[in-house]
Amino acid sequence: MNILIAPDKFRGSLEAAQVCRAVEEGVLLAFPDANVTSLPLADGGEGTSEILTRQAGGARISATVSDPLGRRVIADYGLSKDGETAFIEMAAASGLALLQSNERNPLLTSTFGTGELIKDALDRKVKKVILGIGGSATTEGGIGMAAALGCRFYDQNGQLLSPNGQSLSLIHSIDISDIDKRVDDTEFIVACDVTNPLYGSWGAAYVYGPQKGADPAMVEILDEGLKNLAKVASAAFGTDVSDEPGAGAAGGLGAGCMWFLHAVLKDGVSIVMEQSNMSSLVEQADLVITGEGKVDEQTLNGKVVKGLADLCGRYQVPLAVICGTLQITPEQCRDAGMTYAISVLNRPMNLETAQREAFVLVKDATFHLMRLFFSNRKG
Repeated sequence: MNILIAPDKFRGSLEAAQVCRAVEEGVLLAFPDANVTSLPLADGGEGTSEILTRQAGGARISATVSDPLGRRVIADYGLSKDGETAFIEMAAASGLALLQSNERNPLLTSTFGTGELIKDALDRKVKKVILGIGGSATTEGGIGMAAALGCRFYDQNGQLLSPNGQSLSLIHSIDISDIDKRVDDTEFIVACDVTNPLYGSWGAAYVYGPQKGADPAMVEILDEGLKNLAKVASAAFGTDVSDEPGAGAAGGLGAGCMWFLHAVLKDGVSIVMEQSNMSSLVEQADLVITGEGKVDEQTLNGKVVKGLADLCGRYQVPLAVICGTLQITPEQCRDAGMTYAISVLNRPMNLETAQREAFVLVKDATFHLMRLFFSNRKG
């Protein structure tokens, strides 16, 4: 039998690669002769770059860049074995996790360091950049990233502006004459798992600004600033992308990538699956086993499990889902295309115990589901 293991991480307990190992142990405990293929997955957020790099047989690259407040830090990204594709997470340079809670202020933070990572990749002559934009500390429409690549932003008096959130409302003109010419020769694909527009009540500032340190007054300033950026950038580039799904992702970096990098935005699950040749692997499988820490209504809207369910449905391959917490109904499970879904928790336990025992719990749950699916086979 051919078993494909393709889980996301169990946040707080197991990385996706560890989940793969636990599931594989459970499969082989039930059927030692099973042919197992393991492929850690991600939805475009944290860990995506590392997974894509591993799948491409690549290596991790370190670069010294600016953090969200301009301090020099060492950030990593991935480079494929053939040197043609860079796998970058903006959070490595411009992420909220790089700041102390009292440092969070989207009026002051910038994506400049993300632009420096892109420039480092261009220096290595890559032809494609896959950029994950989750976990940002910024709300500045990607002007910091653009500035690192040579773009300049000026106020109405011709004064050069610092590329951060508080400058957005002051932008009067954009000079793209010195933007790195290699940008036009490079394919940019952005992993984006939200559909928010750039500004407005569902935009970057109102929806995500508060978690980045913005109080209500700051949110209004940032939203007006993003609206101003949209007006000026739309005139400069001849296109308004502010209402495109994902434009408001990462504090408007989604829109910035479309304007300054001519990038295409895709959901992270699709990108990871494309890079993994997932269709071919699913087609050859007798059973696909996936999972994540929590399966809930969010799972039904574009995360790893839903992406795999759609693919398995296309090839009529059963999909088994294991998770820490199962919070969807049997009807939702059926309608989403999941053949089988179960929590790994086998007794009452607190969160700390569940996280500590996660590996064994996943292995044991996998053993039982394998015996259920293939009960007519000798083990």
